[in-house]
Amino acid sequence: MFVNPELKAQTMARILIVDGGPRRNMNTAALCDAFAEGARAFSPEIEVAHVRLYDLPPFKGCMSCLACKLRGRETGLCVIRDGLAETLAAVRDADGLAIASPIYFSEWTAMTRAFLERLVFPWLHYTDFSVAAARKMPLAWIYTMNAPESMMPDIRKHLSILENATARGLGDSCPDFVESYSTVQVKDYSRYAMDGLQPDAHVAWHAAHWEDDLAKARAAGRRMAEKALS
Repeated sequence: MFVNPELKAQTMARILIVDGGPRRNMNTAALCDAFAEGARAFSPEIEVAHVRLYDLPPFKGCMSCLACKLRGRETGLCVIRDGLAETLAAVRDADGLAIASPIYFSEWTAMTRAFLERLVFPWLHYTDFSVAAARKMPLAWIYTMNAPESMMPDIRKHLSILENATARGLGDSCPDFVESYSTVQVKDYSRYAMDGLQPDAHVAWHAAHWEDDLAKARAAGRRMAEKALS
C-alpha cells in the first residue's frame, strides 16, 4: 500500500494492483509481477503497490447496509471497517488500477468478486444510475484461466457487467486486458487426477505462449504508467 509519506510526496503517480489469486507463486501472481515490472521500468516517478486479497484480514462482499446511499453522506467509499477497508481507500488514492484474478467457473475468484462489489456499489448513484468514482484513472484487467481462448466470449458474458461498471466509474472507456489461456495449473500433473484436462496440451501451450503473456503484462504496465503520468 502507499504508506510512506515521503515517497508519496516524491512520487508523481501511484499504481495499485489488486491480486485476487489464492496462490502466491503461480500464474496470476507472475503476471502481476510482470505488470509491475513494466510500470516501474517506464519511469522512476511510478510507485506500484501489489495487494493480495487472500493475504488480507477477513472481509466479506457487500452487506447491503445501504450506508453508501444515505442522503448527504455519499462518499463513494464503502463504510464497512474490515480487512478490505484499507485496500478500498488505496484505490481512491491511486492513479491507476489493475485487477487480477484466475477465472473459476467463468468468473472471478470469490475474493475478487467481494472486492468488486464493495468497490463499485458505492459509486452507483440510484438517482440517475450513473457510476462515478472519486478519481478517474486507467484500468487494467489481468486474467488467467484453464480454459482455451475459444471460450473467452462465453466467459466475458459473466464478467462484462462489473467490468463495464468499473470502467465507467473510473472513466476509462478502453481498459487494458491481459489474458492468459490454457494455463499450467500444477508443476507435476502425474500427482493429480486431472487427465481429462489433457495436461500435455497445457504444458505445450505454456511453453509456446507463456513468455508472450508475460511480455503482454509488462507492456500493459508500461501503458498504464504512461497514462497515469500524463
